[in-house]
Amino acid sequence: MTTTRPVALVTGASSGIGKATAIALVAADFVVIGTGRSTSELTPPAGVTFLDLDVAGDESADAAVRQVIERFGRIDVLVNNAGIGSAGAVEENSIAQARSVFNINVFGVMRMTKAVLPHMRAQGGGRVINISSVLGIVPQPYMALYAAAKHAIEGYSESVDHEVREHGVRVLLVQPAYTKTSFDANAAQPDTPLPVYAQRRRVFDEVIAAAMKDGDDPAVVAKVIVTAATAPKPKLRYTAGPLARRMSTLRRLAPTGTFDKGIRKFNRMPV
Repeated sequence: MTTTRPVALVTGASSGIGKATAIALVAADFVVIGTGRSTSELTPPAGVTFLDLDVAGDESADAAVRQVIERFGRIDVLVNNAGIGSAGAVEENSIAQARSVFNINVFGVMRMTKAVLPHMRAQGGGRVINISSVLGIVPQPYMALYAAAKHAIEGYSESVDHEVREHGVRVLLVQPAYTKTSFDANAAQPDTPLPVYAQRRRVFDEVIAAAMKDGDDPAVVAKVIVTAATAPKPKLRYTAGPLARRMSTLRRLAPTGTFDKGIRKFNRMPV
């Protein structure tokens, strides 16, 4: 089976930003395949086909892309959205835990990108849209693993974009800020907690819970992703939502000392 409509593959589409993106892409007339680690008991949104995928596995990534190509004949847009949060002071996160976070948030993006690029090159075009974060450009205490992973995705994406642009393929970044999802509830908690950080970590939990409660609706991010997928001349980076835009501007323009104090104030840390 082939289609003349553009085909989008969205990872982590069972909830949150991924689900909202899948719905928005259907509305933009894409054929949409959404993935999750186990989708058999889930009801996909109208117009979305669900597919099992574990981005932490090489074979699973390759198999998912192969199934989409076999069924639809093409992949025009890959949205690398699947990911996991992390919490805790870096002393409280084991190296094994760091590997686990990076295996999903960084190597998962790399697996999926490598799997689709040959097909996009062969068809003469395509877009890989990597869901980064404002934490890809700013620090966040007690989320060092997550911030490090998003910083890595920023450098990876910009570099690969230069490699594939002459083949009609673009690698783009979307940077949300805090979004109203269950992301914080599902974050990996420290596997070696230390009493010295316990009180500060409780404050962090309160700060993040409040930020998520007041965050953007996932549909706000989804709208930006559709723009990145369809713009005739796409930008390398898209901020999603007013807070993300403010943080990006402050990172570029604010004096280093002022920005540093702002991070500590936001996190209710001694200045």
